[in-house]
Amino acid sequence: MSFVLDAHCHTVASGHAYSTVQEIAKHASEIGLELVAITDHSDKMPGGAPLFHFHNLNVIPQKVHGVEILKGAEVNIMDYDGNVDLDDYTMEILDIVIASFHPPCIRPGNIHENTRALINVIKNPNIDVIGHPGDPRFPIDIKAVVAAAKEYGTLLEINNNSLNPNSFRAGGTDIIKEIILECVRMDMPFIIGSDAHISFDVGNFKYAEKLIGQLDIPKDLIVNTSVELLREFI
Repeated sequence: MSFVLDAHCHTVASGHAYSTVQEIAKHASEIGLELVAITDHSDKMPGGAPLFHFHNLNVIPQKVHGVEILKGAEVNIMDYDGNVDLDDYTMEILDIVIASFHPPCIRPGNIHENTRALINVIKNPNIDVIGHPGDPRFPIDIKAVVAAAKEYGTLLEINNNSLNPNSFRAGGTDIIKEIILECVRMDMPFIIGSDAHISFDVGNFKYAEKLIGQLDIPKDLIVNTSVELLREFI
């Protein structure tokens, strides 16, 4: 299966990533991607980018090394009401916004708390993607979350790094598989994210590809196969 985009990439601005926009775009070009999204962590993540970083993203050209660049953010979910650490105005001016649970920003709750938080985030029209919802530290009601994602047109991410057995989010493969199968049942597209923190991992979907290959997923449900399909959601 041919993938043309990676919508979850971090630069040095995230504080714990190690590549620049140009390095990310160069690698993306070399492996044949048409589009990448720069989605650095917002500021409640230790080392995350300050507010002005997101207001100044327009200095980045629309294309770098022939690759289209979306200017975005990965915001932190701060409570079970679904509040995040970037204001609505800032999210509105970005091309794409991912919202994710991160333990430095929120204590893992029970299944009811986590589900309530994600559904409230999904209802936020300024948020396009739920990042790594298969994190086993944050159990969720998968059917309820997928149903909400479909109702509000918010993508759920299959995070390649979460499937890495050496990841700190390891152990969630069965959860991620259930999310994929529920998306298929609901006819709801999903997106794969590399969650690259260095340029060499941009477009690295090897763990996700392996899992998807085992499940025989229709191509038109995988957003990474079409820039046009991504645009329908952002």
